[in-house]
Order: sequence, then C-alpha cells, then structure tokens
Amino acid sequence: MLTGAIAGTFTEAAKAQPSAAEAIYASAPPRLLQIRTLVADAGRQTSNGSGFLVSADGLAITNYHVVAQVALEPKTYRLEYVAADGSQGAATLVDVDLPDDLAIIRIDKHDAPYFSFDEKAMGGELPKGERLYSMGNPLDLGFTIVEGTYNGLVEHSYNERLHFTGALNPGMSGGPAVTADGRVVGINVATRRGGQLISFLVPARFAATLLERARAQAAAAPDLHDAVGRQLTAWRSALYKALEKDGFRETALGPYRAPETQAQWFNCWASTNAGATPAPRASINSTSCTSDTGLFVAADLNTGTVQITHSFAKTIDLNQFQFATVLTQLSQPRLVGGGPFRKWYSRERCQEDFVSIATAPDHPPLRVIWCAQAYREFEGLYDVALIAVTQDHNDEALVSRLSMQAVGYDDAMALGRRFLEAVQVSK
Repeated sequence: MLTGAIAGTFTEAAKAQPSAAEAIYASAPPRLLQIRTLVADAGRQTSNGSGFLVSADGLAITNYHVVAQVALEPKTYRLEYVAADGSQGAATLVDVDLPDDLAIIRIDKHDAPYFSFDEKAMGGELPKGERLYSMGNPLDLGFTIVEGTYNGLVEHSYNERLHFTGALNPGMSGGPAVTADGRVVGINVATRRGGQLISFLVPARFAATLLERARAQAAAAPDLHDAVGRQLTAWRSALYKALEKDGFRETALGPYRAPETQAQWFNCWASTNAGATPAPRASINSTSCTSDTGLFVAADLNTGTVQITHSFAKTIDLNQFQFATVLTQLSQPRLVGGGPFRKWYSRERCQEDFVSIATAPDHPPLRVIWCAQAYREFEGLYDVALIAVTQDHNDEALVSRLSMQAVGYDDAMALGRRFLEAVQVSK
C-alpha cells in the first residue's frame, strides 16, 4: 500500500509539473510571428513563413527566403505579420543576410516580450544531444512547437548549418529553435527531403550579427535589391577563392587521371551503365562530385553550386564514328537559361576548339567546349560549363566537366585552366 501511495504521489506531481515544451510555448505567443508576403495591389498573400521578436522596439528575425520577393521587387510585394497572440499589422523589411538566409523586419509592436540568444550556442559550446524546441506555423495550420535534438554542425557544408533532428515543415522557416530555458540556438531554415526528421538551423550568432547591423542603421537599407547583389558577389568570391586554394587531387578512370577537388564540402558518387537493358554498346563509368553550396536568391533562382563530373567511355562494339556520337552526347553543356529562366540569364554562348595544354606526354590533346551565360540582374556573374574530351584514342575517352554557378570571369578562367591542366593520361 505504501508503494502504491508513493507511486500515486509521483503521478500527481508529474501531472502538476508542466513539460519544458508546455512552459516554452505558454510564453511564446506575444513573441512568435507568422510573416506573410502579399501582392501589394491585390492584398492577397502569395507566401508565408515564421519569425520571432528579438527586441522590445519591434525588430524580428526571419529567413531571407521568406521575404525574398519583397527584397527583390518592393513595388510589387509587401509584408504583414500575424502574431500567435492574435495581433497583426504591417511589417517593414530592414536588412537581409543572403548567404545565411536571414532577414530582419520591423513591426509596430513596442515594449513586447522578445527572445534572447543562448550564450553557449553563440560560442559554439552547446553539447550534442541537447533537447531543442522549434516553433513556427507549418502549412498555415497554426502555431506549433516541435521537440528535437541538437546534433552539431552539418558536415560537408560550405554554409554553416546546425543539424536538428526534428520535424520542420513548410511555413516554419524563420521560426526559432530554443533550449529548455527558451533561449534561441538557431533559426529554422530547411528540411532534407527523402529523409525523416532531418532538419537544419541557421546558427544564432549570424542572427545576432544581423540584429546589431540593423540597430546601427536608422532605417531600412536604401536598396535591398542592390544589397542582395553585393552579398551574392562577395559570397561567390570567397567560395571560389576557397575552391582554388584547396586545389585538386587525382582520381583514376581507366588509363586517365582526372581532377577532383580537395574541398571537404563536396559529396561524391559513382555510377555505371554496366547493368543497363538493352546491353550497352559502349561502357560508361562515371564519378560526380557536387558542392553543398546552394544559395537561395529567389523562388526561381537557386545558385552557387559547383559540380565536377568525369565519365570514362569505352566502345564495346561501336565503330569510331558511332563512338564519336556517344562522346558528343556525353559532352553536351547542360546550362539552363531558356524558358522561365530568361528573366535571370542572358543567352548562352559557347566556344569549341582543340586544345593542347602542354607538350608533356602525360597531357592528352583535348577537345574543349566552354559555355557561359550572364546574370541579367547581377553584373559580373556567370554560369559556366567547361567540358573536355580526350582525343588520344578512337575507342576510349575521358569526358570531364566542370560546372560553376555564379562565378566571376577571372575565377572561371583560373579554375578552368587548372582543371584542364590536371586531366592526364598514364603512359
């Protein structure tokens, strides 16, 4: 009987003690926002996300991708907010941080409670396994709190992100992820499609930096479209300098030695057509390395990716003319610039020639194709495809491809030259 009484006491105490999630969410409504983008003339929303107050004078953090339409086309779109406590009103876009997918807005709330940043998270000292609580408005269903786990920094990512094991859904972008005491560790930014409970957060220190920058300026940045262009240019400059500094290493494909980057923020895979049906008439074994550097600029423009692909092709029963057709198909440029992308890109221009990189015997003669298209709204940026096909045999060849998005002319030329110089053949 004593044991039962003690158990009952513990049960009643547990019922009386609110969970961390309950306590956090109970205090969140005045501080938690839904951010809506509206077509200015129609007054109807075209997209929505989440955000949270970070100052008593109405400054709030959200994702850049939540407010990108207003940043790029302020005459067409406007912002409004709806708080979890039911209050609502107009919102003004103050500043953006494109590389970290952050934005800061101002709303007409004053002396309202707000979220603070977690000091351990700011210093990178948060232990793996810490319980986190993410908040937002998923799928416009209402404000929600999701419990998950902090798993440290994402590996193989150029843009710093935190790995959060919890269910983020569309509409929660820009909401806060907090510790049990309600302090912000990160900002909801994305979830991995094809995985379960694999989500990502922008580290809180980037939001704190953006907040300080907003406090230092009296009003919104004069031209956020220009700010997006400047930030994109600065980001790509640092990216390609890092890529060039890391350099290339060799990988073997048949008799050839092909360049692969030594940068740690690439994911590499291999493929073969050996099991294809019907049986292939040319053997093609490929490797492909793609950078984890994608950058959201607009709903129809994601850029900043670098890809290195090599395909070793060898005829099985094709004559040299048929085999040349296979190589032509493998060496298509694959730049995307037509249709709806004409808004962002100029017409693609290509040049093709036979190139001898060096007189040394380990550098095979190459047929090289160079294609580029310029960004219409961001001067000095290009998407470039460089394809090299070895010309030393009629029955086998290496097709090497370097694809660069949002690259400057000088960076593209320097990296392309190093890439071609690294294509070699074993003698």
